[in-house]
Amino acid sequence: MTIIETPFVGTDLGITGVSEVPTATTKQKPKDYTSDQEVRWCPGCGDYVILATVRGFLADLGLRRENMMFVSGIGCSSRFPYYLESYGLHSIHGRAPAIATGLAVTRPDLSVWVVTGDGDALSIGGNHLIHALRRNVNMTILLFNNRIYGLTKGQYSPTSEEGKVTKSTPMGSVDHPFNTLSVALGAEASFAARAMDSDRAGLTEVLLAAARHRGTSFVEILQDCPIFNDGSFDQLRRDNAADHLIPLRHGEPIIFGADNEFAVVQSGFGLEIVSTRTVRESDIMVHDAHADGPEYAYALSRLSDQDLGHVPTGIFRSVRRPTYDDAIRAQSESAAERAPLGDDSLQRLLSGPETWTVD
Repeated sequence: MTIIETPFVGTDLGITGVSEVPTATTKQKPKDYTSDQEVRWCPGCGDYVILATVRGFLADLGLRRENMMFVSGIGCSSRFPYYLESYGLHSIHGRAPAIATGLAVTRPDLSVWVVTGDGDALSIGGNHLIHALRRNVNMTILLFNNRIYGLTKGQYSPTSEEGKVTKSTPMGSVDHPFNTLSVALGAEASFAARAMDSDRAGLTEVLLAAARHRGTSFVEILQDCPIFNDGSFDQLRRDNAADHLIPLRHGEPIIFGADNEFAVVQSGFGLEIVSTRTVRESDIMVHDAHADGPEYAYALSRLSDQDLGHVPTGIFRSVRRPTYDDAIRAQSESAAERAPLGDDSLQRLLSGPETWTVD
């Protein structure tokens, strides 16, 4: 089967990833998504901001809370389902995408979300993550990246920078970290984006686009751990943050800096950052989130480096292609039409010619 990727630019919920999910009959508020559970994160944790942003965003989305399912794995971020007044499942380490896949296949009337962390998703859960992305299951994956294992008290994670001194690496980590967006795009994610916990407007914009996307939406959220990795993203929050953050807006030239003094241009098979004074305006890359293949978005992801010198944020890629769950349901319907099951189908299966007796 030939898969043709096409740009997905619609904003009407009737043609999006939540098209089959019932909507609420009355206007909702963030408090409607606030459960009665005590929120138990460390003071100053970036998860608080993400939780408040998600509650507000879900109210604007307008779906029935009974038809929303949040699945988490293990880690600080995985407490998320407890704090939302919707259905949720606190699963096991790294397996949230696998459980969410089953839900998406069997319940097209659900809006399925995965909440995970850099340790949960990219270590023991790495295999499940990449296969959910390549299959393009209709779910939204939120990966909280604080570059550390927080719940288990400060070991280095798959995204910790080289040389990171932690309880498990007292002489500094010798591991090379994952670039999370590169991993997602390498698995040909049909939607990939990045936002920061402190940028509520940018995070809300990305979340809305992710929910409206039909297929697997992958959103990395850079998030501070004040206890075990405090200040890990401070460089992206200070007065000169504009020199480090590269905002991506579809159809606009990629220019950044406090005075728009930097730009992204093509360099060989990749991209590089140059001074706007040294290039012609026509040479500056115009961001295309709907490019057919993942190569361009992958090149954008490689602009990030370990010391956070330059970090693109926003939507890297958003294309439309067939989803795994739609295909599975179509196959099941086709099989049922070929061989309808009768009331005695289970008995026929148990006593049919494919059984045998062991003496």
